[in-house]
Amino acid sequence: MRAGRLLSLLLLLQTRGHMTATELSRELEVSVRTVYRDVEALSSAGVPVYADRGPAGGYRLLDGYRTRLNGLTAEEASSLFLAALPGPAAELGLAEVAAAAELKMLAALPPEPRSHASRMRQRFLLDVPGWYRDADEVPWLGPVSDAVWDERWLRMVYRRWGPAEVEREVRPYGLVLKGGSWYMIAAPEGAEPRTYRVSRILSAELMPGHFTRPEGFDLAGFWRGYASEFKERMYTAEALVRLAPGAEGMLRVTVGNRPAETALETAEPPDADGWRRLRLPVESLRHACWLLLRMGPDLEVLGPPELRDHMTEAVTRLAALYDGPRPAPLTS
Repeated sequence: MRAGRLLSLLLLLQTRGHMTATELSRELEVSVRTVYRDVEALSSAGVPVYADRGPAGGYRLLDGYRTRLNGLTAEEASSLFLAALPGPAAELGLAEVAAAAELKMLAALPPEPRSHASRMRQRFLLDVPGWYRDADEVPWLGPVSDAVWDERWLRMVYRRWGPAEVEREVRPYGLVLKGGSWYMIAAPEGAEPRTYRVSRILSAELMPGHFTRPEGFDLAGFWRGYASEFKERMYTAEALVRLAPGAEGMLRVTVGNRPAETALETAEPPDADGWRRLRLPVESLRHACWLLLRMGPDLEVLGPPELRDHMTEAVTRLAALYDGPRPAPLTS
């Protein structure tokens, strides 16, 4: 375990150039005192680790020093090939670059890791979009990714929810691929970073000049916070329902695992017929009506009254639609 940590410390200094003991302890998830001991162990083993004194001090390697250790186990090498997503790489214009890098890495690996990596590539495939929806069309992803990479201002026309279109000049900080959809994290002039769906960009133009990326901006941390807040904002209402015995699986498919599990964990005990009353988080009453109709006779809405009225109206209209004369069959 310590040997792996020493190698990680060495590679951190090699890739980042200069790090304080506090930064190293945070990365390695150990105490600062442990970092001191590990640095001393590396120095004793002949690794040229130097300490810079003063308020801006820290550790660094002798200029030009590079470790010759490969450092990749068979499993680690295999995991790298699981991370290669040909679809997103092609969308970013990096398909040929990614393929060339994959070949070079395979050629550089020793026999055993190379064998593991080749089997991983042959036997596992990551396909990001879900079954019932295609990946977004993103014709402006190229200029957006250029703006992110080169820290260039981007002028875009963006389609908000509904028919509204707005023009924005933004500083793009990063791109996130979520469930087959690309999202741009960008900040308009004088505003905090926001999230824009790339498929809603109607036009994009790189502007002259560069912006200064905020020091310490953490794309992964920003996205985690955004995703958490989004989930909280999603469920603004609650439905009281009765669920038929054995319909739990259908409920999960219909409304999603998270709200279904939340409702099932707090459900009342089954009645004499096996039905259970539960409180189901929903996005809105209109959306809940559309969603819960898919459950058919395996779910009854008890409240709130407005939602029950929506369900009654929808079922009445359906009954009238199917109670009329049977239409003539389609001719081929």
